[in-house]
Amino acid sequence: QGIEFDYCCVHAVYALKEKGIETIMVNCNPETVSTDYDTADRLYFEPLTAESVIEIYKRESSNGKVLGVYVQFGGQTPLKIAKELENEGIDILGTSTEAIDLAEDRDRFSDTLTFLKISQPLNGFAKNIEQTLAIANKINYPVLVRPSYVLGGRAMEIAYNQKDLRSFAKKAMDVSKNNIILVDQYLENAIEIDVDLIRDSSGDIYIAGIMEHIEEAGIHSGDSACSIPPFSINQQAINLIKDWVSKIANKINVIGLMNTQLALKDEKLYVLEVNPRASRTVPFVAKATGIPISKISSKVMVGDLLKNLLAPYKLKKQLIYNVKESVFPFNKFDGVDLILGPEMKSTGEVMGIDNSFLSAYIKSQIASGTNLPKKGNVFLSIDDDNKKLIIDIAKKLSKLNFKLVATKGTAEYLKKNKISVNVINKVKEGSPHIVDALKNNEIQFVINTTKTQGSIRDSYSIRRTSLMYNIPYYTTIAGVRVAVDAIQHLKNNPLKVKSLQSIH
Repeated sequence: QGIEFDYCCVHAVYALKEKGIETIMVNCNPETVSTDYDTADRLYFEPLTAESVIEIYKRESSNGKVLGVYVQFGGQTPLKIAKELENEGIDILGTSTEAIDLAEDRDRFSDTLTFLKISQPLNGFAKNIEQTLAIANKINYPVLVRPSYVLGGRAMEIAYNQKDLRSFAKKAMDVSKNNIILVDQYLENAIEIDVDLIRDSSGDIYIAGIMEHIEEAGIHSGDSACSIPPFSINQQAINLIKDWVSKIANKINVIGLMNTQLALKDEKLYVLEVNPRASRTVPFVAKATGIPISKISSKVMVGDLLKNLLAPYKLKKQLIYNVKESVFPFNKFDGVDLILGPEMKSTGEVMGIDNSFLSAYIKSQIASGTNLPKKGNVFLSIDDDNKKLIIDIAKKLSKLNFKLVATKGTAEYLKKNKISVNVINKVKEGSPHIVDALKNNEIQFVINTTKTQGSIRDSYSIRRTSLMYNIPYYTTIAGVRVAVDAIQHLKNNPLKVKSLQSIH
């Protein structure tokens, strides 16, 4: 289910080997390191189903005592079969199935947060489309709608109106394991935060990494660029984040890794969800901090204590900025839209490091194939709700000597705010239009935000042409805000090489 989980599995195997424990890998994906013949002691190319794992367990039990099964490192699928394995008498090492269910069951988890006096977005769960619409009307649009028990944000969408919600709810119902649809208040323009921690059996907790996302909450965490340490969150909020995630880990009784996703909006913090397992951010956190958290959590799950495992490492304050950026396969798939949302689309990631956040960010953009322009024409097409947020960005671009080009509605709004801009036709308004300009190399930078399904369809050709002609494009206000700051920063701060080896 992703190379990040492959990394976690391999490091878990290495940790157990250090303890003299034989390991058995079950994986049906040959394109992984964990299926190399020399990684685990024994390898089974079998599907990750309860039936397969139970048969393997029975076979291996005839060779000696099997301590149990790790379900934390392989993504969402192992968590789904954990209860069935336990019912067959197989020990689940680390976090118990009861704790897994407490975190995964939306209703129980919501009650847990209420008990702990921890804020969460307004939410509800529905068993049919009409219930979904009723919940949305109660908590107000926009809402985030998704099936329960899925990975990668599958069938997850943001609905801004009833028409879109009806369509999304049907899609979510089709893929939901238990026909339950989760409906959450969508916190627009909130800062999303990811936290990875390890908790041992004595209750000690190590918060391995607090990551601030560059794209706003609602973009899948696997697709959003993020930074360790956070680049704009104040210390008071960070202290509250640490307090909340520790309370949740203790209440759920996690043993091993736990990932928490939070959102910060108007100085108020909310918990979005908790995953009692390794997350996609674990390899990035390990690289950024120099601490092998997969190996450490693997040993914690067989009884070792954090105080002993962390003793060899210098736990110092993070002074270097580490920025993870996602890599997308859009140029290999005709017809796939570039717009980011709650459903994951990336297939890889890169990392930039530097003493300053903006320099680290620029390096991550270059590594992911995006070269930020220093001059030229910028095209803007902004949805109504975000028009007020583009003003400062447009003014900054003008000061950097970029020429602004926009569709009629956006151009009128910019002119009202005394910003110089030229008008260009939408595709449906006829040539010469924006796609012609992109193909003629007349545009060097694209900013295109959309919300409703209709506007997303109308602007698809703009995003697709930008990709085909290798023109940097941004589909979120938060993303473009940092990109423009980075362009300004680069004018006076040339990049310097910094190696990981010089830090850790």
